[in-house]
Amino acid sequence: MPFLSDSALKDELNARGYRATPQRQKVLRIFMELTQGEHLSAEDLHMLLQKDGERISLSTVYRTLHLMVYMGLLRELELAEGHKHYELYRPLKDHHHIVCVHCNATLEFTEQSVSQIGEKTASSAGYHVLDCQLTLYGICSNCTAAQQRRQSA
Repeated sequence: MPFLSDSALKDELNARGYRATPQRQKVLRIFMELTQGEHLSAEDLHMLLQKDGERISLSTVYRTLHLMVYMGLLRELELAEGHKHYELYRPLKDHHHIVCVHCNATLEFTEQSVSQIGEKTASSAGYHVLDCQLTLYGICSNCTAAQQRRQSA
């Protein structure tokens, strides 16, 4: 990851005509400190920032997230809740998700064959793949069991 320090982030933002504000640096640090597999919505991030004493509006959080996705620092994910989630972008990882449509539980998994098929298809069409992510939607075992209990009652 090319921007993993405050000074590298500041240099990159300045080179692109943006300011390296303390809020932007704080947002990147929050994502860097998340354990792999954790995702944050804009609202989640806003609450974390406020708990940390940051005075930042939700609209500024959204703008910061969009900028960091544009810069390749964060990855934007469409999960089951109907709004986007974000995670630190780790290029060329076979990193996919299964989302329960009932409780929104999200499971991350790796599977090289997904990326291999994508690479092969893209290459034959003259594309260069930048990222590959697969999201499967289903019902988790807990929700399936609860549904079966309700039906048998």
